[in-house]
Amino acid sequence: MKFTKDHEWLRLDGDVATVGITPYAQDKLGELVYVELPSVGARFAQGAAAATVESVKAVSEVYAPVAGEIIAVNNLLVAEPALVNAAPTQEGWLFKMRIADPAEIDSLLDEAAYKAILT
Repeated sequence: MKFTKDHEWLRLDGDVATVGITPYAQDKLGELVYVELPSVGARFAQGAAAATVESVKAVSEVYAPVAGEIIAVNNLLVAEPALVNAAPTQEGWLFKMRIADPAEIDSLLDEAAYKAILT
């Protein structure tokens, strides 16, 4: 897994990245009550706002960790946004994207570097 400073995670499978928010982010947001997912086929630049998560505390943007095209979204979250709280790195994933530039992965944090920014 790779991470961003904005608390997104990315799991790679070839040229496809599964993206979600980190356990730290969902904990800080509190119980999610709404998730707005991107449209399949939408393209985003690295760092562009791609989705929105809303909790009882706040609304937060979810940024594309790399540039690419959305190829799938987790529609389960529309009816059950709390899945992000229950399993943020598993069933609570937000979207999958085909990576446009694999070199952008090098700009992301590994787990040790991500944990270091949390302290």
